[in-house]
Amino acid sequence: ACLAPAPPRAPAAGSRAGPPGGRASPERPAVCCSPRAGQKTVLLSHVSPTRSTPTRVQSHAAAESINYDVQTFGSSLPVKVMEALTMADADDQISVKVNESGWAWMVCGEKLIIWKICQTAVAKLSVCKELQLPSSEYNYTADLVAVTSAAPLESAGVQSISVLAVAVEGTARLWPSLAKEGNYTETDVDLGDLCNFVIAVRGGSFILSSEKNRLLRASVDSSGKLQYRALLQGQGMLSGIGRRVSSLFGILAPPANDTLHSVLWVGGASCLYTLTSSSLSKWELDDSYEHQILSWDAQRALTESIADAIWGSESNYEEMKEGANVTYLDMKLSQAGLVVLAAAWHPSDSPCLAYFCLVTLQESGAAISDQFTVEVTKYNPPFQEALQNTRLVLPQTPGCTAFLYNEELVFACSTGTGRGGQPDEKISFNSPGDRVRGGGCCANLPVFFSQNSGLLAVVARESASILPETMEDSLFSSLNAGPETPTRSEPVAQEDKTKLLKTAFLQFCRNDLVGAQTVTDDLFPADGDADEGAELDGVVTRINLDLVDDYPASDPRWAESVPDESAGFPLTSLIILHQLEDKMKAHGCFMDFLLQVGLLDRLGQVTVRSSPMATRLLLCEHAEKLQAAMVLKNHHTKHPELVNRAINIALQRNNAAVPPSLTAADVFFREVSQISSVFDCLLEEEERSLKENTVDSVQWAQVVLTVNNIIKDSLQAAGQYRDTKASMYRASESTAAEPEYIPWTASGGVGGVRTVISRQHEIILRSVYPHADSELRSALCEQLVALLDIYLSGYVAQLTSLQQQRPPGAQQERYNNLEMEYSQRRSELLAPLLDLGQYQWVAALAEKYCDFDILVQMCEQTDNQSRLQHYMTKFADQNFADFLFRWYMEKGKRGKLLSQPVAQHQQLASFLQSHQHLSWLHHIHVHDYSSAHRTLYSQANMESRYFVKKKTLLALSKLTVLASDLPEEQFNKKVDAVHLRRQQTSQRVRLQKGSGSAGVRRRGNSPGVFEVRPVELVTVNCG
Repeated sequence: ACLAPAPPRAPAAGSRAGPPGGRASPERPAVCCSPRAGQKTVLLSHVSPTRSTPTRVQSHAAAESINYDVQTFGSSLPVKVMEALTMADADDQISVKVNESGWAWMVCGEKLIIWKICQTAVAKLSVCKELQLPSSEYNYTADLVAVTSAAPLESAGVQSISVLAVAVEGTARLWPSLAKEGNYTETDVDLGDLCNFVIAVRGGSFILSSEKNRLLRASVDSSGKLQYRALLQGQGMLSGIGRRVSSLFGILAPPANDTLHSVLWVGGASCLYTLTSSSLSKWELDDSYEHQILSWDAQRALTESIADAIWGSESNYEEMKEGANVTYLDMKLSQAGLVVLAAAWHPSDSPCLAYFCLVTLQESGAAISDQFTVEVTKYNPPFQEALQNTRLVLPQTPGCTAFLYNEELVFACSTGTGRGGQPDEKISFNSPGDRVRGGGCCANLPVFFSQNSGLLAVVARESASILPETMEDSLFSSLNAGPETPTRSEPVAQEDKTKLLKTAFLQFCRNDLVGAQTVTDDLFPADGDADEGAELDGVVTRINLDLVDDYPASDPRWAESVPDESAGFPLTSLIILHQLEDKMKAHGCFMDFLLQVGLLDRLGQVTVRSSPMATRLLLCEHAEKLQAAMVLKNHHTKHPELVNRAINIALQRNNAAVPPSLTAADVFFREVSQISSVFDCLLEEEERSLKENTVDSVQWAQVVLTVNNIIKDSLQAAGQYRDTKASMYRASESTAAEPEYIPWTASGGVGGVRTVISRQHEIILRSVYPHADSELRSALCEQLVALLDIYLSGYVAQLTSLQQQRPPGAQQERYNNLEMEYSQRRSELLAPLLDLGQYQWVAALAEKYCDFDILVQMCEQTDNQSRLQHYMTKFADQNFADFLFRWYMEKGKRGKLLSQPVAQHQQLASFLQSHQHLSWLHHIHVHDYSSAHRTLYSQANMESRYFVKKKTLLALSKLTVLASDLPEEQFNKKVDAVHLRRQQTSQRVRLQKGSGSAGVRRRGNSPGVFEVRPVELVTVNCG
């Protein structure tokens, strides 16, 4: 629905709105830190004995904020940062940037200090490096520094992080590795005027910008030096067609007097935005190329709308809007859209005030919607020239609360795109010596650097929990009688630790990040021993299992069925599917909690299905089963009779009772961790139906198609979750070697998914396929191939995990055995389809899983030589040609081996080097008679048993010499050598014949075989 423009009103908070655009939200970056257990407005009431007590006190005004808590963020500042602040002169420019990856850097004079915001209580564990900036006549700011890494910055090691700092004049200093502070290169960069921003983008490269909107892309060459080139603006494919025509495509040439105010890099979408005094531009970037897709005339589009939102109610508005001034200050991206911070003033106003506005734009691809929202904030200080010092911090989610800041204050306000939220509020930093020196977003929180108090997070008070509503209420009540937080010296039972960690999780969900971190640090200190590590794995696994298997106590039908001892996570929905969706939301919150309090990277392994598994991957497995359960529930709605029968079988096998107030589906879908047990039951029901119904009935075939779809869709949903959410469960660089990963979708044994698919493969091909018509066969094969794809991908996941073992080859024997099993099972599953002539489906799987034997058999059966040549090219790096040549050798198909097309001659020649009895034939085929001669002559010399064969080889070698185009001298030499060898052979044969038959008979030689060596001939004839 469209939103009508707001009515005119007096200068105050207001908005001008249009319909929100339908744009995709960028991927939320992973976070690696959170507010630390420290002070809010007073000292902590509970400080563990081993943690250093915070000593820095926040400003009085900050402590008196009404709607927001100002909390200390991260552990205490590194010593180098505190020393720099202490030693700084009064006129030293101090500037700080907080990056969403958890890194921060401070520029103080010509010092650059970079540190990782530590999420543990032990500050000495944090990374902190001090770098010397090149000399400059101008003050440095944190905007002139960028940090990058080939790996995600959140998890990158200090060795892999590169730093680029550029002086305002253009002197660029690059540190290839943050681990080596003294190792850097220096380059003079010609920007044409003063540099104002340095941004790290993809491919390890950087964007450098000047005040006059000149953009350069800089990257490091192979020698470690910085190379740069200009970004073309307003050109590319539209170069030379004129400003008017190019504007139709959204590309405008920049005016000569443009001033650049903000540069924004959105890594998830690989897009770069720039905001100037006249326009908003957008580029798409890859590792080495960029393409400008948008240049939007912001001045023309926004100035009148901003003026209307501020002065629209004035009687002389038409005159006033002509004299209104608008400048753009900053730009950020949120879930609601692209948010631009602007300031407007009118010289005739008395007093002249600056009205700060937030404009939310809806952009998609190469276009920006004409409908946008203008929110006039309540921050309207007296106009001054230093407007540009006001910047914007905007957490991506929910994206409806923005934070404006300058050196003296932080102003929290609404963007005008959300409902509700906290009232606008000014948080002052005006105590003696205090200033806000910078800020940014980290852990999806607004974080600011106070000169007196360090890193501070501004958190809304009484925030609504991120958990489903009744889950929040019920969880709170279930933990009211839980244990009190012990001191570090008191032992805590694992059951109590589980409840306490649940308490910390609840605090986290209510945005009490400091409280959550405090409880977590006390329960599982960073310096804990191995036993505590194993206990952590057990507690985390238990809580996540409680989440996915929770009893929905909020559903009145379950009221009498929830165990009294359950301190679980009751969910809200009366509908099973909604209950599953709520569980998935809760799991996502729990993963965020583990990440932000620093537990995720400390997880080790647990035992699952009698084998060790990384705890992170077990948490992923729980979420995968939730995803599969939701798909299964949808099929339950479509096919209630079939799925209910299977569910009843599963519950009977587990001896699970169904209370009168509930259905079997209620009970089954509650215990999500056992969801895979239904697959084997579906097969049992399928086999019963096949026996009871005749082949020509509709039900006979339909039940098989339905069962296939249910199993396939459920397992594919699980696999898709695993693939798309892999980064959430990825191990950190410091993680110890992990055990072999056996996904639940690859489990064997009774009722295991692998066993189920093998059994279904047999049922389809033996019992159903022979009686099916062509249409049904096609449908069955398509479904079967999808199931086999899941089956084989499980083996690939196992083999991949073994390949990643440290040190390399640590489980080589296990890898070899599993690879042999995989190859055997792959052939056993695909061969029947090949025999049935289902070449299309066979090719799809054999190509994906590199079953070269099946591919060659298929091409031979269909006599498709062009496809064979295609595979030789496609799988060249996997030596498909060598496999094919060996296959021809083993099958005795030497004619096909030696009749390869010209493109394969070189590979064939290389292969035949170890098969010289055939290589001479290939040489003759390609008219390489000299090589054929050498091979035959060598073979003749090595032949010592059959003189007829030896003479034949010599004769052939002579023929190849005669056919060659050797120079006369070499020709004669080789012919003479062959003659001499033939004479020697003939003479030896005559001597053997004349030596009598005694020696020959004694050895039992056959005719044509000479076994008597020369020394024996002498003995026979002279003895």
